[in-house]
Amino acid sequence: MPDSPSDPHAPRAPYMRVRDALAADIASGKYAPGRPLPSEAELCERFGVARETARRAVRVLRERGLVRTEWGRGSFVAEPVGEGGHQDD
Repeated sequence: MPDSPSDPHAPRAPYMRVRDALAADIASGKYAPGRPLPSEAELCERFGVARETARRAVRVLRERGLVRTEWGRGSFVAEPVGEGGHQDD
């Protein structure tokens, strides 16, 4: 099932709005590789969403390889994949 409906004016799930804004911030360099993303609490305040909504948005970005999460530390912008096809971890 696609993330966005065919009607561009149809309402979108709140997590998609958070996900897209964070992805745009990463693409623009606002959050550079290796740098932390805002905490869940900060995302909730910024976007006016519930904690689970913020968590879901970050989870989707992690599944897409844009973000990595370290338990107890937070979520960070993933390093770009090198020419060898893997990340240096």
